[in-house]
Amino acid sequence: MPLESLVRTALGMRVAVWRSHGPGPAVVCLHGAGVSSRELLPFVRAMGVTHDAWSLDLPGFGRSEKPRAPLTLTALADAVAGWVAESGLQRPCLLGGSFGCQVAVDVAARHPGAAGALVLVGPTVDARARNPARLVGQWLRNSVRESPRMLPLNAADYLDAGPRQVLASFGISMRDRIEDKLPHVAVPALVVRGGKDRMVSQAWAEEVTRLLPRGRLVVMDGLPHMVPYKDPRGLAREVGAFLEAAW
Repeated sequence: MPLESLVRTALGMRVAVWRSHGPGPAVVCLHGAGVSSRELLPFVRAMGVTHDAWSLDLPGFGRSEKPRAPLTLTALADAVAGWVAESGLQRPCLLGGSFGCQVAVDVAARHPGAAGALVLVGPTVDARARNPARLVGQWLRNSVRESPRMLPLNAADYLDAGPRQVLASFGISMRDRIEDKLPHVAVPALVVRGGKDRMVSQAWAEEVTRLLPRGRLVVMDGLPHMVPYKDPRGLAREVGAFLEAAW
């Protein structure tokens, strides 16, 4: 089924989304730092078989409006919550990939009516690894296991966003203390880690799950950081099973 392309306004900004109409409740996907919704489209197609699946370009990235100055994490989360309200979705599941997890957690912690559940796939940033040099090393070790088709996709997204937006997004990802917000997430949450993810350790994934009041952890064997791109159908099955039990 082809994806539907939509542009809506949230908090005065144009926000672009892709949608795959499915019969089940809505799942809204949030992409990683510096990139766009395109990295999540294989998952949106797979999830759309059973659910109403969306992938949103955060302001400053992809086809969404590019503000004069990069937005803070708080402003990005406010834009997501505003978009959910403007779209008329009733407490959808927010699925974050990497940095998208930090945005999803901020939404759930400060806008408790905006999300009915969370799925955190490869949640960043490990509180014990909040160091630029260490993160670059982890990224390099992980990248050899990612699909080679990710490289041109990410390069195109970086060029499209521009160096200022890209560097700012990595900066706010580094500064954000997600561990302080996780205890304030009241909705059911699934943490997903690829078994070969070199950016998110097993210890950090377990710590994130422990801090969530209603958290559960799933490890998908043999997969790197970008589980939604490497195994979209497998992830869709995990998310579907989680939502069936949670809702």
